[in-house]
Amino acid sequence: MAAFKKITDFKSQLTGGGARPNLFEVELSFPNGTGQQLNYISADSGSTADSQSLATNGLAQDKIPFMVKAAALPASNITPVEVPFRGRILKVAGERTFDTWTVTVLNDTDFKIRTVMEQWMNGISRLSNGSGEVNPTDYTANAAVYQLGRNGNIHRKYNFVGLFPTNVSEIALSMDTTDTIEEFTVEFQVLYWTASELQAGSGDDSTTVAPGIE
Repeated sequence: MAAFKKITDFKSQLTGGGARPNLFEVELSFPNGTGQQLNYISADSGSTADSQSLATNGLAQDKIPFMVKAAALPASNITPVEVPFRGRILKVAGERTFDTWTVTVLNDTDFKIRTVMEQWMNGISRLSNGSGEVNPTDYTANAAVYQLGRNGNIHRKYNFVGLFPTNVSEIALSMDTTDTIEEFTVEFQVLYWTASELQAGSGDDSTTVAPGIE
């Protein structure tokens, strides 16, 4: 019979006080095929998404760690293969599948992040005529999400490889809505992800944060 556990036993197992869902940071790169390939096709000559290139939008990339207010550590999935046998089902391991990855973004008045997301999607399938980039290398990028400790140290890093946006959500507008900041979600398709191993002895004194997308 298992021994009755005490609260002190539980405390000794709760390393670093437990991981906190509000302690995270997201980094996102932009496609290698930046520049004219991913520009809008538009008659608008103003300084909008239509006349900017992802390559010159470093400010949007710098804002990502601050303006992404919600994200997720990825799920791990293996799809089972069901094999019928005399009225029973044998389940064997199938293939890996990767869920979409969604982030929630606070919308600043410069619309930098929303602009670059709309522009990215337009490079894949243009609003005016449906044309777009066909080489995945030109329209996919990488991202990383860091689980941080209470002292700002990295406990875990997930690298998302070969992602691209497939949905930028609407922003609801209403005269009844006050004392709040606009936000929207971006849904990414993911080729695959990897997880960085924890370093030895990485309690809440683990490696100092040094973000960098692999």
